[in-house]
Amino acid sequence: MNSLWLSHFTATSSLGCGLSQTLATIRKQRSGLLPCQFDTVTLDTFIGEVPQVDAVELPAQMTAFNCRNNRLALLGLSQDGFAEAVTSATQKYGAQRVGVFIGTSTAGILQTEMAYRRRDPQSGALPTDFIYRTTHNTFSVADFTRHYFGLSGPAVAVSSACSSSAKVFASARRMIAAGLIDVAVVGGVDSLCLTTLYGFNSLGLISAQACRPFDAARDGISIGEAAAFALLERVPAHGDDDAVLLLGVGESSDAHHMSSPHPDGLGARMAMQDALKMAGLRAGDIDYINLHGTATQTNDAAESKAVVGLFGSDTPCSSTKGATGHTLGAAGSMEAVICALALQHGLMPGGLNTRQLDPLLPINYLLDNREKPVAHVLSNSFGFGGTNCSLVLGRHNGRSH
Repeated sequence: MNSLWLSHFTATSSLGCGLSQTLATIRKQRSGLLPCQFDTVTLDTFIGEVPQVDAVELPAQMTAFNCRNNRLALLGLSQDGFAEAVTSATQKYGAQRVGVFIGTSTAGILQTEMAYRRRDPQSGALPTDFIYRTTHNTFSVADFTRHYFGLSGPAVAVSSACSSSAKVFASARRMIAAGLIDVAVVGGVDSLCLTTLYGFNSLGLISAQACRPFDAARDGISIGEAAAFALLERVPAHGDDDAVLLLGVGESSDAHHMSSPHPDGLGARMAMQDALKMAGLRAGDIDYINLHGTATQTNDAAESKAVVGLFGSDTPCSSTKGATGHTLGAAGSMEAVICALALQHGLMPGGLNTRQLDPLLPINYLLDNREKPVAHVLSNSFGFGGTNCSLVLGRHNGRSH
């Protein structure tokens, strides 16, 4: 069993809530990045914030899960009829046959940051209304999703830095192939917090302007937040020709350095090669690559070497992080959904904010949208510690097997 069907999918980010807003913003080549005014942060940087999160209220019976990350998850799950699709799948297959696989890097850590501001002045104790297990805990968002839909199948949180919500597709695929579940809710949710903003700043990785992937003068990332989900099922016998399929997944761990990729992108290349192999495709079959493209000097250079080494310099590619910011643990799923939209609408997104392409990185980087039929796309997600994941998606009528 190789291919799986993305029967429903949705995305919410600084580009908008749901597919229609996301697609419209991409078509207009408009970025969701704005100067940072988040919480008490005083950094000179741009962020991709979802302002609607503040107005979200969790169901009364789920108040223990209340944190920014779970509110963002609920906002994302409420778009594009996705929640209704999960409910229908549950009725069809049974609550125990639906798996939940959610990627995140910081989960509800903002809740802990706010709790520390309210410590008891004498004892230093955290406030009694702070519940670590259902907020800060990495499993919180998967647990929230499972409880929200009343599911009793496997529920997994994947936290492998910026590859987290690409790797959930691999985890779900393995469980479906093993016969443990029939359908999977996969996705990624990561929300803004002080830990990531000040943490990446301490590493010298934050740009003072909207990030510029693959620009000669690129100087760091812009952090964003997002919630993106897909419902994975077996491919029906008579599927819609334009249905989006997960054709291949490639994973690798180069373990070169805690925060820097292998300079030649060896782990990235391995992940891309394995994804192509699973999909039964050659490098020349890929019409568009959604690059990891963080806009740091080392990451873009390493990815460029990996891409050129495998695909050459002709395959159109771009990074959409100039539009969304780097949504960290949500990036893999967010960009998979953008790739699904590219397949359905014949739209290769141009990379935003990049003004002068780095001449040392000889890839075919798109600065403007290109409208052209797209049959197969590859999406890259590479994280700290050399944890890499590549996804190959395609239209049902373009698959090779």
